[in-house]
Parts: sequence; C-alpha cells; structure tokens
Amino acid sequence: MPEVLVGFEAARPQKQQVHGTRVVTVDAPGQACGEADGFLTDQPGIPVSIVTADCLPILLAHRSGHYIGALHAGWRGLLDGIIESMLGQITAWRWGELSEWIAVVGPAAGAQAYEVSEALVDTFRERLDLPEALMSPRPRHLALGAIACYKLQAAGVGEIGHIDQCTITTRVDGSTGAIDGTDADAYRFQSHRRHTLTHPDPEARPKLPNQHAGLVILP
Repeated sequence: MPEVLVGFEAARPQKQQVHGTRVVTVDAPGQACGEADGFLTDQPGIPVSIVTADCLPILLAHRSGHYIGALHAGWRGLLDGIIESMLGQITAWRWGELSEWIAVVGPAAGAQAYEVSEALVDTFRERLDLPEALMSPRPRHLALGAIACYKLQAAGVGEIGHIDQCTITTRVDGSTGAIDGTDADAYRFQSHRRHTLTHPDPEARPKLPNQHAGLVILP
C-alpha cells in the first residue's frame, strides 16, 4: 500500500455504523466517533468514509473543496432522516449554501431486486412525502437510490450524481440477471442479501468484505 494511503488509513475515524441518523463532525485523525452513520470534516488529511453492502453510500463535497462528508443510508436511515441530519449539520456549521454542494449516490440494492414486506412499503408511504412510482416502482420493492436522490434534490443540493448499479445483481461485465451465487467473482459488488439468499447454510456463511467509499481533503 502506498505510504500516503497508509497515513490516510491511520487517520480514519473510529466508528460503528448502526443504521442510525447520528452525524459526527471529525476534527482529529483517528477520532473516536462511537455509533454514527454520517461524517463531516473541514480538516485536510482526515478521510471520511463508510462501509456498505446493499445500503447506499453517499458522498458529499462543497465546490470549494473545503468541506466533505460521507454517509451510510439503508432503508432505516432513509426513513428516519440520515440525509436530513447531515444537511442540517452542514447548514448549522455555515459550510456554504446547499446549492454549492455536490452529492454522489453510490451503488446499492436496486429496486428490481430489493424486495421487502408490504408493511415496510406502507411505512414509507405514511412517513415520507414521495411519489409512489419513484419510491416503490414494483409491488413490495423499494428504490433506495431514487429515494435518496429525491431527498437531496428537494433539500436544494446543487448537483447530484447517481451510480445506479445494483449490488445484488450487477455482474463484472455490467450485465444484470437472475441471482446465481455459485460464482462470487462473477459479481461487481459484494452483497449481503445475495450471499444470504444463495448460501446453502446462511447461519454458517462467512463474513464478506464490503464496499468502502470515502473522501479526503488533500493536505
């Protein structure tokens, strides 16, 4: 590993992601952040990063390059307001207008593969004011990426990119299809859900390495 990356690894915040809405401002290398799912910093050399499998990684940066953020958003975080928590903290710290920020929503479980209970879809309908076709384009399915993009746009974030690839079904060649977990190397992303569905003994399945996403302000 290059020396500069070794330094960044040591400077990463110490944290435990818990599918919550707590956002931490990171001021020091290796800062102990406890249980948190969102991270912001204005300090050069301190990476803010999150780990995901089928949840959304969302990275944010001010156009000046002086402020950055990363958050982990699964269905719980989207429902409970992790995006709103982070944008609220940006506003509270006066780190520029939201229109001056750029967000990138990364790969996650796609709507075509992310089947949930009808009760959960009903909860989203009751608690979030979102277009039905955007939120649940198929019965008992949720479109996590589309929900996140809608929330960011509605809040006034200036530019939003969406890497709309499904962690469950996207193969290395970019194609998608039926889930076949017999060849893990055939897939572009690690997926907790795919591995659980295809492993012959879910209770004994090995822990998978997940996706890491993050940003750093270069010194």
